[in-house]
Formats: sequence, C-alpha cells, structure tokens
Amino acid sequence: MPEDAPKILVRHQDAEAFVGALLEATGVSRRNAGIVARALVQADLRGVESHGINRIPSYLARIQNGVLDPKAEPQLTSVTPVVAQVNGNNGFGFPAAHCAMEAAISMAQTFGIGMVTVKHSNHFGMSAWIVRQAIDAGMMSLVFTNSSPALPVWGGKSRLMGVSPIACGAPGGENSIPFILDMAPSVAARGKIHKALRRGEKIPLDWALDKHGRPIDDPEEALKGLMLPIGGPKGSALAIMMDVFSGVLSGSAFAGGVAGPYDMSKPGDVGHFIVAIKPDLFMSLDEFRQRMDVLYQRVVGSDKMEGVDRIYFPGEIEQLTEEKRLEEGIPFVQAEVDALNAEAERLGVAKIRQIVS
Repeated sequence: MPEDAPKILVRHQDAEAFVGALLEATGVSRRNAGIVARALVQADLRGVESHGINRIPSYLARIQNGVLDPKAEPQLTSVTPVVAQVNGNNGFGFPAAHCAMEAAISMAQTFGIGMVTVKHSNHFGMSAWIVRQAIDAGMMSLVFTNSSPALPVWGGKSRLMGVSPIACGAPGGENSIPFILDMAPSVAARGKIHKALRRGEKIPLDWALDKHGRPIDDPEEALKGLMLPIGGPKGSALAIMMDVFSGVLSGSAFAGGVAGPYDMSKPGDVGHFIVAIKPDLFMSLDEFRQRMDVLYQRVVGSDKMEGVDRIYFPGEIEQLTEEKRLEEGIPFVQAEVDALNAEAERLGVAKIRQIVS
C-alpha cells in the first residue's frame, strides 16, 4: 500500500472510547483502560503512529496467549521519602508507569525530587505521554525504559540491546512551549518498521540490516535483522544506559531478556526508571519560566542552514501535529481500521467510528 493511500479520519474522542471498550472487554479495569487509551491516542495525535492505537491487536494477542495479565494492578512500595518502586505484576505498562510518575510527582512536590523504578512491567507506548503527565503537574522529568533486543552492541552482530527510548521534559514559559524530548538510540524506532509493514510501505536503507547484515528497505526482513544505532558506539552506549537504569537497577529483565509487545512466548518483564523534579529548586518559578522563554526564542531564532525554512524546539512538530489532528481527526489507512475492527468483532464491541465527509 503506497504512502499516499487514502486515509480514514477518526476523532480522538471516538478512538479513545473504542480502545477503552476493547480493553474493558478483555477484563482491564475501567481506570486502567482509560489510562492505556489516552496514552495511545496521544501518540496518534502527536503523529507518532508507531506507538498509537494500532498497537492494540498485539497487546490483545499477548493477553490471549497468557503472557500479559489484563487484570493486574500496579503495587507501589515506598523505599525512602524520595524513592519508591512499582511492581507492574505483568500488567499493562501504561498504568504502572502512570502510577510511578504520580508517586514521583507527589514526592517532588514535598521534597523537590522523586524517583521511582518499575519492575515486572510491559510496553508503555510513547514515552512522551509520561513526560506530559509531569509537565501538566508543573514538573521536569526523566523517563527511561528498557525493551526487547533489537540492536547490537557496537562491534557486535547479534541482537542484545533494546531500542529503548530516552525521554525528558520541562515546563515552558509564557512565550514558549514545553521542552519534550523522546528519542530512540537507534536511527528509527522499531515501531516505525512495524508501521511500515502494516501499511505496506518501504523503509529507508539506513534504518536496519537484514539477517545477513545488508541494508534493507523491506520492513519484514528488517524485523528479522538488526536495527542500526545512531552515532555508532554512542547509540549503542545509550541503549546500554537504558538497561542499567531500567533493568539492572529495578530488578527487571536486562541484557536481552526483555520480551517485546509482539513476542507471544513469555511475560515482558520490562523495567522503567522515572524521576520528577521541581523546576523552582534553585530560583523562583517565574525566573525559571523566563529562562525557558529565552532558551526557546534563541533556539527557534537561530540562523538557519541553507534550505531550512524553520527551526523547531524539541516536541514542537508533534505539538503542531496534535493541534491539527484535534481539529481534523486522526488519519488511518484501511488495513489498520480493518485490523482494529476485527478485534472489535471478536470481542463483541462496536466498530471504530469514522468521520464521514
């Protein structure tokens, strides 16, 4: 299916209600279903379709195969006044991460900083939604996770490290947007290859290697091979860092032991590392926001390279995409809608509602 295939538009409210109904039909509590649905729809709104509601069929398949517990509830344990741990109990990663950030924010509001590790969790989608949870509470944040093996360590040729996103954020000022960084240590997130496969599209040749170590534009062959790290040894080291902070520290799987959302053989045992920080620890909040305004204006107002029309702050393109999709709807291709509706039919849930032009 070509990239310019006709798109089907869905309102974000309808997408959220649809996902919530699917999850509740599998035994997920209403509260947890809402957390998952909002996070997935946020990804679609921000243009990160690789981590949007099209992840649902793989999540439901993991429930069917008994490797993800839809009824699990995260358990929070305090370690010190500023440190806690969440046991995800092999449930969805979304409520576990939400619980962790909620606890980190609460500790930071009292003590200036809060740190929470999460163990025995699963995939939590786009990291930026957790960063936004902190920003909505007026907090800076760090959000790390590890993931299933897809990337070689530098100099190696076997999959060992995950394409584990590094995310962080800070509130903006009156004349700037929040700073939101959410990036993988690979040239592209693995979810983008799954999206290309789903849509029948090719991928750029610098994203991955096939199982023989050759550059490949076929997403199916790329998923059997290796993702390529950004910056060579630098991307490899960042992936190892995610394993140290998220897996080793938390007591979850690490060093290639994590199971991904498309693996039906065993529980994910994913680990997360979440920190919330009060931005006014060293100055007034007004001064912090003014300084963020200065940073934003200097970044976007920088002298431009030849051929560049506009410089964007990290997270700004996604914010502009969200504003557009909130108004116009979220675009999907027919194959994606068909896959979602097949799950609805199986579970006895109403099909996804489309915008009729």
